[in-house]
Amino acid sequence: MQELSGLSALIIDPHVGMRTSIRTMLGQAGMSKIEYANNSGSAIRPIKQKTFDLLICEYDLGEGQDGQQLLEDLRHNKLIPLSTVFIIVTAERTHGKVVSVAELALNDYVLKPFTADTLMERIGKAVDRRNVLMPVYRLIELGNLSEAIEVCQEGERTQPSYRIDFLRLRAEMHMTLGEVNAAEEIYTELLAKRSIPWAHLGLASTLFMQERFEEAEEKLAELVESKKEYLEAYDLLARTQEARGNLTQAQATLERAVARSPYALRRLRNLGKVAQRAGDVEVSHRYFQQVVNKARFSEFREPEDHVSLVETSLAKGETKLVPGLIRDLAKSLSGLKKTAACRAIASALLHKHNGDAEQESEELEAALLACKESIGLSNDTKLTLAKSCLESGKEQGVIDVMTSVVGNAPTAAAMSSAMRLLQEGGREDLVKRVTHASKSQVVEMVSSGAEKARLGDFQGAVVLMSEAAEKLPDNPQVVFNAAVAALKCLDKLGWDKQLGEKARFYVADARRLDPRNTRLSLLDSMYREILGKYKISGIDDISVTPFAQPEPPAELPAAET
Repeated sequence: MQELSGLSALIIDPHVGMRTSIRTMLGQAGMSKIEYANNSGSAIRPIKQKTFDLLICEYDLGEGQDGQQLLEDLRHNKLIPLSTVFIIVTAERTHGKVVSVAELALNDYVLKPFTADTLMERIGKAVDRRNVLMPVYRLIELGNLSEAIEVCQEGERTQPSYRIDFLRLRAEMHMTLGEVNAAEEIYTELLAKRSIPWAHLGLASTLFMQERFEEAEEKLAELVESKKEYLEAYDLLARTQEARGNLTQAQATLERAVARSPYALRRLRNLGKVAQRAGDVEVSHRYFQQVVNKARFSEFREPEDHVSLVETSLAKGETKLVPGLIRDLAKSLSGLKKTAACRAIASALLHKHNGDAEQESEELEAALLACKESIGLSNDTKLTLAKSCLESGKEQGVIDVMTSVVGNAPTAAAMSSAMRLLQEGGREDLVKRVTHASKSQVVEMVSSGAEKARLGDFQGAVVLMSEAAEKLPDNPQVVFNAAVAALKCLDKLGWDKQLGEKARFYVADARRLDPRNTRLSLLDSMYREILGKYKISGIDDISVTPFAQPEPPAELPAAET
């Protein structure tokens, strides 16, 4: 039995005996490229370095994340491509949990004890499915979603055994392209025949995208009741409740999810933020403590978590913990570019609490200086800095930080939410100044890039718009125009792998930030035409890094101003 020959595998299991047993079974099937990991942390490092065809993971990984939570992190952080087969090995006592989430992103599961024949049968089916869907996966990774949709439609006709798989992929791509009605039609058709959890989630997602929040919440509430382990449904339900202004309900929803999945840092972090916005300092503090503690040996550490924990610690009066938190931040996260700013912001909060205005002022100046660079600081942490500057009378600092926050707000609602800081601080005068400054900043960035392109300096346009996108990565207008600049440069000056990757990334982000932008179809046409012009058929022709997205036409759209 040599059908797995040539494929690579990573076995993730804390027990050396089980790792050896699975390795022997795979070897009998002709597989020789096999690596091992004994927990989620040690698995992520090799996964970051290379792409595996097959991941076989024990559900119970001991202390820390379980197999399901590891898969969730890998999918969310895009560390594994769609083509990687993920199989969970589980004992009888955890069988129910695994089955309940199998529809989400899991290829299959194997119940212990199992024979080599059982394992090979499951792997064989998953690999067969992967091979059928591989042409679609390659186009998705390349970013050529329009053509991928066409391939799915053909597959629905010619591969009836995999019709549901093609429909699911097609619906998700329609969503990415902002074609909500097409996605809704697919999900509705599927659900008319039988109840499929991921189709219920997909349909709720279409309602959310159309801002039909009440309908979305109703469907999601039903889904989490019937599929209590379907964690992604809790996340969307909480987002929906938050969009409706029900922060307390959103917090409760996330607490239910965390009770079932206590090691997913992203969800713990989100719960801490939602509780903080809801004014529940006790809960917010508890979960930020968990985030900082659980992330200590994680690949997904985030300096801003320390700032949030310092905030809640001071709000609770637990000041003795704060100096140690700041020292830990500065020492253990020293290699990250946002650490200096986070350390300064956290220190300023402590000095303010202690009544040391001079030291607070020094730290705020240090934070403002660090924020002049593109360090990737979130709007939430920037708002913490802006609030500190406002309370200490650093008006120019407030304007500078808030201009960045408003300019980087992905939606009008996010912009209005940010402005409440100034309104509640009684500074309506600054609202007007910041609004004007942020608009002027974006217009100047876009106009400068467009002028470079008009004069034939296409590389110069890419440089300017890349800098703009790095500075305002969540501004849909800026990212859209960065994509246009990259595509124009490719069209006029020829194919370049690095620039092709940049174009793919910007088009992907433009879709993510504003999926209902009607001009996205122009980017799709542009990208698709350029891929055809230079005969780019796979991700390896662009870059060695796995991302995913893009497409384009003959007539390039003008800059969006």
